[in-house]
Amino acid sequence: MDWSRYDAALFDLDGVVTPTAEVHMHAWAAMFNDYLAGVPGQPPYTDQDYYDHVDGKPRYDGVRTLLLARGIALPEGAPTDPPEAETVCGLGNRKNNYFGKVLAEEGVAAYPGSMLLLNALQARGMPMAIVSSSRNAPAVLAAAGITDYFGTVMHGGVAAERHLPGKPAPDTFLAAAVELGATAERSVVLEDAISGVQAGAAGGFGLVVGVDRGAGPDALTEAGAEVVVADLAELLPEAEEQA
Repeated sequence: MDWSRYDAALFDLDGVVTPTAEVHMHAWAAMFNDYLAGVPGQPPYTDQDYYDHVDGKPRYDGVRTLLLARGIALPEGAPTDPPEAETVCGLGNRKNNYFGKVLAEEGVAAYPGSMLLLNALQARGMPMAIVSSSRNAPAVLAAAGITDYFGTVMHGGVAAERHLPGKPAPDTFLAAAVELGATAERSVVLEDAISGVQAGAAGGFGLVVGVDRGAGPDALTEAGAEVVVADLAELLPEAEEQA
């Protein structure tokens, strides 16, 4: 890939740089199946529910969207709600507890192909950012030992403080590009979630790359990805590809 055409790379974290999307998937499944088991007439939560309603969205938006799809009405609550509370925020906090437990017990390492691309871009002096809906992004980066690769980390907590709408709105990506001193037209978005790809397409970025970790190439393309890869090593700068 010819990276000389671009001034910044904006990476989603979970499922793009690190395999923590799987941790999130397991945490969502544990939380929702625990909750739905007590709601009469509700079938179990599935991986398809994750891709259709939850993947890539801020935590409380994911809860809200899934409940709406299931026809379940719960009070919104507040971010300070305990995880036992049957509110949108309570369920979101319950999911976060599951995630934190798995991360602490198992740790995380970046995908090998992602590390190849990060190292190659860092060697070229390419400014890079993480743009993640997850408030856990700093902890994941620290656990994986890759914080120093990124000039800015635009995570869910920062977005909330700045009142930026989450994906599929493009605002968090646009804000990260500005922080790196780049324009959208000269920035690359790398995403595995449909909502994230939609955000990149809506923001008018120079290139939107879909990383297929399970959503499927057709779905990513339909959402707005111009290039779809299975691994970030496929995007190595041309000199590295030929080496």
